[in-house]
Amino acid sequence: MTNTNSNPNSPYNQALGQTLIERTIRERIVLVGVTLNGQTEEDTEASLDELSLLIDTAGADEAGRLTQKRDVPDHTWFVGKGKAEELRDLCLAVDADTVVFDNELSPGQQYNLEKLLGRTALDRTAVILDIFAQNAHTLEGKAQVELALLRYRLPRLRRGADAKMSQQRGGVGSRFGSGETKLEVDRRRIKNRISRLEQELKDLGSTRDLQRKGRSRSGLANVVIVGYTNAGKSTLLNRLTNAGVLVEDRLFATLDPTTRRLSFPGGEPVLVTDTVGFVRRLPHGLVESFKSTLEVAAQADYLVHVVDGSSSDPDGQIDAVRTVLREIHADEVPEFLVFNKSDLDPVGVADVVAWHPGSVGISAHTGDGIDLFLQTLSDRLRSVSKVIELVIPYERGDVLASVHREGEVVSTTHETNGVRVRARLAEASVGRLSEFVVSDGGIDPAPTGNMGVS
Repeated sequence: MTNTNSNPNSPYNQALGQTLIERTIRERIVLVGVTLNGQTEEDTEASLDELSLLIDTAGADEAGRLTQKRDVPDHTWFVGKGKAEELRDLCLAVDADTVVFDNELSPGQQYNLEKLLGRTALDRTAVILDIFAQNAHTLEGKAQVELALLRYRLPRLRRGADAKMSQQRGGVGSRFGSGETKLEVDRRRIKNRISRLEQELKDLGSTRDLQRKGRSRSGLANVVIVGYTNAGKSTLLNRLTNAGVLVEDRLFATLDPTTRRLSFPGGEPVLVTDTVGFVRRLPHGLVESFKSTLEVAAQADYLVHVVDGSSSDPDGQIDAVRTVLREIHADEVPEFLVFNKSDLDPVGVADVVAWHPGSVGISAHTGDGIDLFLQTLSDRLRSVSKVIELVIPYERGDVLASVHREGEVVSTTHETNGVRVRARLAEASVGRLSEFVVSDGGIDPAPTGNMGVS
């Protein structure tokens, strides 16, 4: 797993600790999966397959894997003592550098395993943090990742060989005892850095709120693209808006949200935002650290939930995404399921669309199905927007132009005192134009057709 930050002394790199390992060659990793109560061996193998993709994205190779079935994890090794010794022998046989558990290890379990195995032991959370650290490019993204890394590292600090020696002598009264140990100094420094990062992110969040308010004043509906990592969200945004967002066939290629303006075939404009991808068992610390970024989904008018229709378990991916949406309180936002990659598996995508009424199948890569997608999304946005009636004086051409720019004009009638306009407008536009509103038509009935909310 590779550290992409070239300054080893930066606070960002220091936060990586043992999570990131700088090497000129790819590491060899042994994967370990444990089937606990309520799980099947098939579930464990599928999760290990995904973990293998994660470590490949992080810059390492799978050298072997080991599985065990247990009722509950062993409090010392997570696996049983005999399986831990078998794991040590496997590492020696395949010359592995690191062991990665698909399950989350406690600091004590991680320490005990490293003593027994004689090599680094990590868990799924550490691998995901590694990938996020490699892909963070903006100031906010780097701060969010560093915060998550420090929160992960803090309980895993250990006493070194010199821990019994004082890092410094105390000031007044030092003859009555030692000063801080190196471990205590490290903990204090990390806690101070966490506090500074939390304040930085709070300030950056305020800036993001101002930008969001500015976009809301435009009166345009806000559509947010969510989905499992590598489902094709950035490819879809590029297809719709020529956004130029980085697209790679790898997990978590996008961390920083991108917003672009899109005009539907009927002419009505909306704002479309791409977001970071989700994954099964996304670390809670990452969700907390990225909450200011993820909350864009909770404030959306509509969610476009992109699913890899060619995957072996699209329903599992849907459940994983909805779990995170619940955690960030975005589960009540209307959702439009879109199954992508019909170019890779036309039959599979068609089948899964049939199982989810109201969804559509597309290929963001080739453009197949995009017209149906745009029409369906446009219809759904109309169904949740109000038809408002306004009377605009003839001398206020700027207001009339604003209505055309921000909404969908249904009809216009020229009267003696101005232009009577019926238009679908977002709440922000209605509030800003309230002095011209003469009738609130309520919610317009949803168009007929493929309109069910999945």
